[in-house]
Amino acid sequence: MQQFQVPQYIEIEDKIIGPLSIKQFIYVLASGGGALLFFALGLPGIIFWPLTMAWVGFFVSMAFVKINGQPFVMVLNNAINHITSTRLYIWKREDKKIKSSPQVIAPVAMHAPRLTESRLKNLSWSLDINEKLKERDK
Repeated sequence: MQQFQVPQYIEIEDKIIGPLSIKQFIYVLASGGGALLFFALGLPGIIFWPLTMAWVGFFVSMAFVKINGQPFVMVLNNAINHITSTRLYIWKREDKKIKSSPQVIAPVAMHAPRLTESRLKNLSWSLDINEKLKERDK
């Protein structure tokens, strides 16, 4: 019978460019490109630095941050979907009606405990008990 190798660690992305995966490299590249764009626009320093820090921080967090084991991109996607989707919560209290039924009292069956060590002892004990019950009922 031919054996096949089972792939392992399939949920881990491949590191293509140094220690970065393709997605991480694109996010880092986008953060650097945005910073370069803001610099090329010739924005004054009071606008350039906060805008650049926010831009770079956002894209670097998209590349490297994980929240509860999920990438920041997925958490952000779930948050946007939660905010934009419609939700309908309905709660209607209904009083429970209690149905009264006549109570039936079941006859109490005699139960013989099983305390013996072997089936033979158990069988002889139950036969003795059955004989005594029959004698008592006569």
